[in-house]
Formats: sequence, C-alpha cells, structure tokens
Amino acid sequence: MKEIWTNILQRLGSAWWVEVITENPHCTYYFGPFASSGEASRSQAGYLEDLTQEGALNIKAVVKQCRPKQKQLTIYDEKEPVVSRATVFG
Repeated sequence: MKEIWTNILQRLGSAWWVEVITENPHCTYYFGPFASSGEASRSQAGYLEDLTQEGALNIKAVVKQCRPKQKQLTIYDEKEPVVSRATVFG
C-alpha cells in the first residue's frame, strides 16, 4: 500500500526526494521517491555515506518535495573539470 501511495504522490509532484550535489565529481543526484520528508531524511545518511566512500567531495544534500524533470537521476555536469584529490598544484 505504501508503494501505491508513493507512486500517487510522485505523479502529483508531491513526493519527497533527497537531492545531493557534489563538487567533485560535479554531479546532482536524486534519491527517491519517498512518501514523507521523514522517510527521505532517514534514508539520506546512507546515500551520503555511499558517496563519501566513493570519494565525492563537498557534498550538499537537501530533502525536498518535487518531481525531478530528468529521467536520469544522476546528472553529470561535463562543463566542470574533475580534479583528482591526488593532483598536486604548484
């Protein structure tokens, strides 16, 4: 029943999502949909932990009620250069 309710909310644009933006790689990730902000918030920690373990830097997350416009839920900004943490400058 919960899944049906979440699908209805998603179609109405009222479902909750965790939007995560990382600086390196420069990406936007959408995790969801969720039926409530509390459910999304409880899931957020696991997503942030996974991205940290993958080496993502400067991670910012927000729980919001929306319907992502993109079918692809991981959006890479190819305009931004990706610099490895191992790169030494100067």
